[in-house]
This record gives sequence, structure tokens and C-alpha cells, in this order.
Amino acid sequence: MKSDELRALQAPLKDTYRESPQEAVITLSAQGMLDGEGIACSVQTGKALVEAGLHPATGGDGSQACSGDMLLEALVACAGVTLRAVATALEIEVHGGTVSAEGDLDFRGTLGVDKEAPVGFKDIRLAFDLDTDADEDKLATLLKLTERYCVIYQTLTNPPSIALAR
Repeated sequence: MKSDELRALQAPLKDTYRESPQEAVITLSAQGMLDGEGIACSVQTGKALVEAGLHPATGGDGSQACSGDMLLEALVACAGVTLRAVATALEIEVHGGTVSAEGDLDFRGTLGVDKEAPVGFKDIRLAFDLDTDADEDKLATLLKLTERYCVIYQTLTNPPSIALAR
């Protein structure tokens, strides 16, 4: 996709959102089905059904997706799509590359072994290895704007309020 094609695609949406800001607020949702037998939750994604279960470090056998991995995968996907969109808009050619994320978990917290150990990721690192001819200034701008507009990155760095309901 070329920069002008992206702008043409997004222009009517941006106009609508400027004129009617309430139109820009969309509620996304996800739903999972609990398995009656095992310790699993099946989640319908946009393209496939994913069965999430226990990580091997908590007693799982590794045959099911780990929700921690899924979080990192969502970050990588969002950052990759955002980077591509920003590169397109700025006419920065990215021939290819990789986006990777890794995070540190202390399973003592999750398993209740140590009440002082955190439950959840302590640190997450997001990295890009890009095949591009962009100079350092353009690359810095690309990464800065990717960070700014990546929904998952921004959600993790500026967490929303979350309510647990029954």
C-alpha cells in the first residue's frame, strides 16, 4: 500500500471522527468458553479458535496457548501493524524485518508460593530488527510514532481501569 492510498482510506474515517467524536469510540470484546473437564479456556479470535491453558511452569503440558504468550503476541502484532502503517504514511520503505517481545515472569507469584513475588510480567522488552535504508533520524521518528500509536503498547504502559464483574 502506498502513502496516498492509506491517506485516502483513512481520510473519511478521520473526518467522521473529527465531526462526531463519539463515532470513534468502539467497544471491542472477547469471550471465552470454559472447558467443563480440564483447566482451559477457549477463545475465539478473529481468525481461529485458541485454547488457552496452564503454562508448563504452572503445571501445563505445553499443548495449549499460554495467556502470557498471547499478551506478548498481541503486543508484537499491534506494534508490527502500527510500524507498517506509520512507515507507509511517512513513505519510509521497510523491506522486512522482525518484531519481537519478551517478558519476565516470576511464577512464585502466580502459584502463591511467595506473597512478595509479583503476579504478572515484571519487565517486557519490545524490539525491532528492520531491513530499511532509512537514516537514523527517520528510523527514530518511525519508532517514536510506532510507540505513540500502538494500542497494546500504550495500554500496557498506561493501564486502564479494569473492573471484575460476575
